Amino acid sequence: MQEQLAKKLQEALGELLAEAGDTEAIPTPTLDIPRNKDHGDFATNVAMTLAKRLRKAPREIAESLVDRLGDAGGLLKSSEIAGPGFINFRLAENSWQNLLCDIAQAGDLYGSSEMGKEQKVQVEFVSANPTGPLSTGHGRQAILGDAICRLLEFTGHDVTREYYFNNGGRQMRVLGDSVKARYLEQLGKATPPTEAAFADVENAWEEERDDLPVAFPKDGYQGDYISDIAATLVSEQGEALASEPGDGVFRERAQEVIFGEIRTTLERIGITFDVYFNEQSLYDEGKLEAAIDDLRAKGLIYDGDGAVWLKSTELGLDRDRVVIKSSGEPTYLLPDIAYHREKFRRGFDAIVDIQGADHIEQFPFVSTATGALGFDADRIELVMHQFVTVTSGGEQVKQSTRKATFITIDELLDQIGTDVFRFFMVERRADSHLDFDLDLARDKNWRKNPTYYVQYAYARSCGLERKAGEAGVPMPGPADFDPSHLVLEEEIAIVRKLAEFPQLVERAAASREPHHVAYYLRDVAGMWSPYLQDGKRHRILSEDAELSAARLGLSLAVRVVLKNGLALLGISTPEQM
Repeated sequence: MQEQLAKKLQEALGELLAEAGDTEAIPTPTLDIPRNKDHGDFATNVAMTLAKRLRKAPREIAESLVDRLGDAGGLLKSSEIAGPGFINFRLAENSWQNLLCDIAQAGDLYGSSEMGKEQKVQVEFVSANPTGPLSTGHGRQAILGDAICRLLEFTGHDVTREYYFNNGGRQMRVLGDSVKARYLEQLGKATPPTEAAFADVENAWEEERDDLPVAFPKDGYQGDYISDIAATLVSEQGEALASEPGDGVFRERAQEVIFGEIRTTLERIGITFDVYFNEQSLYDEGKLEAAIDDLRAKGLIYDGDGAVWLKSTELGLDRDRVVIKSSGEPTYLLPDIAYHREKFRRGFDAIVDIQGADHIEQFPFVSTATGALGFDADRIELVMHQFVTVTSGGEQVKQSTRKATFITIDELLDQIGTDVFRFFMVERRADSHLDFDLDLARDKNWRKNPTYYVQYAYARSCGLERKAGEAGVPMPGPADFDPSHLVLEEEIAIVRKLAEFPQLVERAAASREPHHVAYYLRDVAGMWSPYLQDGKRHRILSEDAELSAARLGLSLAVRVVLKNGLALLGISTPEQM
């Protein structure tokens, strides 16, 4: 509907410009949906944007456009000029009614577009270090990234989903040392630190206790899963690995086990990746050294205090940053720069990094340094999400990643299921804090739980169709019902809401904000369920066969939109609840 009106308006603009002798390109008019219904169905400010170009008052231009548009081939009921030159459009009722047939006809493709045709987009998300189970923070990023990918694919983009397998650097050595320490403890060759030592590592830590060494690292990973990996190695190898370094078989086994569990968890919530990029490959293939050499050749690297520094102040940032420590170990910044250069070399038109709020300080240095290497840093986007806290019984659940005292994704899924988990993780703006209300998530009441609220609206449409079949009333096809019988104000309001879906999808895809889809679906369900609730005024199956067919057609259109919207969030559409 919006596209049809925009096309008619652009044709009128072309006529107006031609009459004025203007041979420049005809602008693409913007049509917005007014927040105030009194301002019509759509509004445009195109007359004001052309005032300088045509050297005329905006209202005069608006009047000319309205005259040329007329009823836009039957689309419009009226056009009104407001304020300095806004044009408010009201669509004819039959325009809204006829849209139902278009929605039913489009089916699973309704809302899709070619907005991103021929655009290759890489979306990197999750990328959790293989040092432990996935936490709720990882879960938010996983669902956010997956929903963004689905939106981009639905709008015609060529999407690559990528997981940066962060298996290089110090944290992996600490992981290996943690497993070895538990291995030695289980063999009776070491003793574990006390709780007091963990609470105060600077003052209470002991190197030896009960005539046995304390092998566990001060900043080691403390979860039971570390002991489980160690127990498996004891069972398989006995004491044979006692003299092996932590950065060998212990690290490799831990990485293998933990990453296997991460992939299993992601698959459980319906997420798979096209590419798993191995950080270690950047080390093995000399990509870090190459990045340093190229930055040094541009005068952006210098040595100081035994370390290697990025001269980021030369690039407009507030300070210089260490890229190689005095120990010779790279900081996180260097492999991130090398990795982003590889992203560009793979030919992506846009690079979307989805990261937690703890990475926001790092991003400008990565993008700016990548730009200094000759790539367009403006094509790197950061989608930053805030932290997740879990509350139950009105109390916040305390969590610690290092101590592994956090609620894992799997633990949540066991309690609430994938659909609820997905909806709760995506229904808020990514850059806002997410308070995950576990009690609400567990609640099976469809009136309270927003996931079930939307799904139930879909299931009720399916139920209508079953009842129609039981009553011998055939479900109408896209062209088998007359929507002009839908004349009630609330019916037209529902159709108007359904008409917003294509524009909403494009806006959510362009802004990388899938929460708009969640809000919208709640709005649709909030209009449809009350409509069905009033069985007297809105009786679907009645003695008026044509009205029944029209209302079944409305149900079909609602079902299409709810199904497509939920699919964009990766949520199922149960036909019975």
